[in-house]
Amino acid sequence: QVQLVESGGGLVQAGGSLRLSCAASGRTFSSYAMGWFRQAPVKERVFVAGISRGGTASYYADSVKGRFTISRDNAKNTVYLQMNSLKPEDTAVYYCAADFLPVTAGRKPEYWGQGTQVTVSS
Repeated sequence: QVQLVESGGGLVQAGGSLRLSCAASGRTFSSYAMGWFRQAPVKERVFVAGISRGGTASYYADSVKGRFTISRDNAKNTVYLQMNSLKPEDTAVYYCAADFLPVTAGRKPEYWGQGTQVTVSS
């Protein structure tokens, strides 16, 4: 049982930056691998980025490599997604995710947040 709450979404112009946060409840945050997925209108939910329990390893979708950075602060029970050089195609609802196993494109995490809207205008 872990509850995830995303924040930081909003409207931004193309080329701009945005930082998403995901706050986790409970006292076992460091036991979970964390990550971010996104879902655009009329599309499936897809993997964006993942980070290991200790924050020493990270994984990114090809579409965001070099632009997005995932990080975590276990002392604050929070994972972040720094998004730079945003493009209109980044527009989607972004979901925070947690699992005991690595959060990658290859599998669906066990726990999900409710999502936060990110809209990038051209």
